[in-house]
Amino acid sequence: MSFEVLKPGIQATLQAAPRRQMRHFGVPASGPADPLSMALANKLVGNAVDECALECPLGMVSLKARTDCSIAITGAQVAAHIGNRCVGMHRTLVVMAGETITIGAPEAGARVYLAVAGGFAGDEFLGSRSTCLPAGFGGLAGRALNAGDIISTNTKPIAPSSLETPDRMQQEFQHSYALRCVPGPDADKITGWEAHQDFVATRRADRTGIEISGSWPKPDQAAMKASSPVFPGAVQLTPAGAAFVLLPDAQTTGGYPHILQVARVDRHLLGQIRPGERIHFLLRSPDDAARELREKLGFFRDWLPDLML
Repeated sequence: MSFEVLKPGIQATLQAAPRRQMRHFGVPASGPADPLSMALANKLVGNAVDECALECPLGMVSLKARTDCSIAITGAQVAAHIGNRCVGMHRTLVVMAGETITIGAPEAGARVYLAVAGGFAGDEFLGSRSTCLPAGFGGLAGRALNAGDIISTNTKPIAPSSLETPDRMQQEFQHSYALRCVPGPDADKITGWEAHQDFVATRRADRTGIEISGSWPKPDQAAMKASSPVFPGAVQLTPAGAAFVLLPDAQTTGGYPHILQVARVDRHLLGQIRPGERIHFLLRSPDDAARELREKLGFFRDWLPDLML
């Protein structure tokens, strides 16, 4: 069972569970930039939430099915077609052998997820099939899709039942984001940043991180430090006075001041931010951030009992 890639889009990759407990070896976590959207897609085809799926930045992907199968499309809001039929997102879809799946460009949000019943059969490395682009391992030979690629899948061509994500659990993306965060270990290097926030995502963005420009105070050279551990969601302030927020393929250590940490409750939203969109950081205490994470997980686990964010 497989798909032929007709149109690969912009850096589409296979993503699955992140690589856990590997950061002390210098290995990024990788995994989906928006794990909630990937979990919702997998649910609709009867997979575990972290089964290997296709992550499509800015959509524009076309695949030809070689076998009858069930798929689901979630994430950024797109028009999608199977053959000549316009199909909806957030529902189980049956594709017949020879039909073409076409995903358009998103109206809002940055990444689209396509799951297939049984999951994609990516290359496993260090316990995960997720593609790590900087290191070139996992997924499909450690790289983004190319036209003409054949993507194999595991053997479960048709989902056991037809499902639709409950309306209340379907994410709706806009063009601005409020992200809950906690102080980073170097938060004392800047003061007053939260009072007059004017932050915008720039075009410097990929699976390693997003540059955030705006009203950051410019640090002096004394603010630089020896490299120390960093994690996805870390907000680091650069000498130029911009900041980078790290995504799943980011490095494991860094020397720029780590001023904020996007809380796990909202980290999945980082994968949906597009260039030009506005960012507002909402400061939380660690206890409040942990409580809000428990509340969000409690809400979604009615539908996704094995969800992790």
